[in-house]
Amino acid sequence: MANKNQKVVPEARAALNQMKNEIANELGLTNYQNIDKGNLTARQNGYVGGYMTKKLVEMAEKQMSGK
Repeated sequence: MANKNQKVVPEARAALNQMKNEIANELGLTNYQNIDKGNLTARQNGYVGGYMTKKLVEMAEKQMSGK
C-alpha cells in the first residue's frame, strides 16, 4: 500500500492540483495555490478536500456505470 503522502498515480498530480484550485475558487478561496493553508480554518481546508472527494467519487461512479 502507498504511503499516505505518495500518489498512487503520480501522473495525476497536475490534474488533481488543477481540480483543487478550481474547487477552491468555486468556494471563494481565490489564489488558493499561493495561500498559506495554515492561515485557513480547518473548515475551509476541509471543504476543498471534501468537494474534491465528492467529485472524484461521482466521476468514478459514472465511469463504472458506463455513462
